[in-house]
Parts: sequence; structure tokens; C-alpha cells
Amino acid sequence: MPDLPEVRRPVVTPVRVVIALCLLAPFVAMLWVGSYARTDPAFIGIPFFYWYQMLWVVLSTALTVTAHQLWRRDQRARAAEGGTGA
Repeated sequence: MPDLPEVRRPVVTPVRVVIALCLLAPFVAMLWVGSYARTDPAFIGIPFFYWYQMLWVVLSTALTVTAHQLWRRDQRARAAEGGTGA
């Protein structure tokens, strides 16, 4: 029988959990409509419903960039250890 390549299971590390939370937070925040379906408090005349969603555009960008940077650092560390990055 031919030798099959070793199948490695994904490793769950604290860094990967943080990455997952960074990517999951915007979805949870936007899908939980009851938390922001109101008009008060207004910010510079803009109802809460609108400025809260626009704030999440900025927060989502920051969280995605953070997740990407953590992922790159994790992959570099795994490559330095001789891992395959799986």
C-alpha cells in the first residue's frame, strides 16, 4: 500500500480563539437587532439606530485587521516551529 500523508488535525490555540471572536463579534452585534432598535440616544442629531450601525463599520474594520495580523503572526510562528500551518 502506498504511504499516505499524515493528516493533522487543526490546533485550537488561544490566539485562534481570539481571531474567531474578532470575526464573530460584528455578526453577533448586527444580528441582535433588539439591542439597537431605538432612536435614543441621538448623536449630533443622528438616531442611535443609524450611528450604532455606522460605528460597527469602523469597529468591524479594526477587528478584521486585528484578526488578520494575529493570523499572520500565528502562521509565521508555526512555520518557524516547522509546522505546516494547518
